[in-house]
Amino acid sequence: MTVRALAAGLLLATLVGCADDRVGPTPASAPESAPESAPESPPASTPAQPGDPGAASLAVLDNRSSLPGLVFGSMNMPNSALNAVHTGWMQGGPLDPSNILSYLSGARARGGRVVIKLCKGRDDYVKNADGTFSLSKWEALVARYRNVNLGPYINDGTILGHYLIDEPHRASRWGGKIIPPATLEAMAKYSKQLWPGMTTMVRVAPSWLAGFSTTYTYVDAGWAQYASGKGDAGAWIAAEVAAAKRKGLGLVVGLNVLDGGDGSSRIAGLTRGDYAMSASEIRSYGSALLAQSYGCGFFNWTYDPGYYGRTDIKSAMAAVSTTARSHARTSCRQ
Repeated sequence: MTVRALAAGLLLATLVGCADDRVGPTPASAPESAPESAPESPPASTPAQPGDPGAASLAVLDNRSSLPGLVFGSMNMPNSALNAVHTGWMQGGPLDPSNILSYLSGARARGGRVVIKLCKGRDDYVKNADGTFSLSKWEALVARYRNVNLGPYINDGTILGHYLIDEPHRASRWGGKIIPPATLEAMAKYSKQLWPGMTTMVRVAPSWLAGFSTTYTYVDAGWAQYASGKGDAGAWIAAEVAAAKRKGLGLVVGLNVLDGGDGSSRIAGLTRGDYAMSASEIRSYGSALLAQSYGCGFFNWTYDPGYYGRTDIKSAMAAVSTTARSHARTSCRQ
């Protein structure tokens, strides 16, 4: 049994004893970011189904934030857009050691929980001349924050996690070579040397991470973002939860709302030929993802004022946000 599994089991025993894809390019209005392709197909296993009554007993709960349930956030969302429905953001490109505390204090003041990417937004910042990933460049960017006092925001749960990198599985994005799990572990270890209490996340499906024999000691969580092309949402997320559990990983979930629709919305996506999700899709897919008690946060790709301002979309997102708020306050560190 791994140290992570032992720790999770001890914490669970304590709680019981106390009765306690592809995404398209970033819109012009958003800060620098990077596209994501669909995660690899999940393994052909027979995981627990959505709503499995035994699932809750297997998840470590989050005891940091006093806020209810799960964050319902969006990538590239500004603090000014946080409200009772949209309760968090993921940011990378605009963050800098000189302004990150302002971003964090602004989010905290609005009851937000956030994910921070400390290696900027575009991949070019962390690439070698041949297009492959450069660990040394990544470390240099992250090291700029070593003297920034992130501790209070980590300790109170305002910072949900450190987003290490996007799509390590996509070789075409990284000069023809994947970023292997051993390198992901090195990145996460470096992060924890600077901030031992900050959760580390990689935006790639757990089913990909589980395809390697690597024991994830420093990487805490994977990321499962759903789009309609991935098939039945309930079956897909159940398989990803099963993969995360097998590797002792937490799991962030969410929707590709701008490019992941099935076409029924007739709302053009950001990528030619793709469609944004309809209100009914958001409700259906969001409900399926949140039926699993294992998810530790819900983030959509990506904030767009026009789309988010539609009456039907606002209503659907409010409904999913309400479900997220009533979800078990699951930890991203399992």
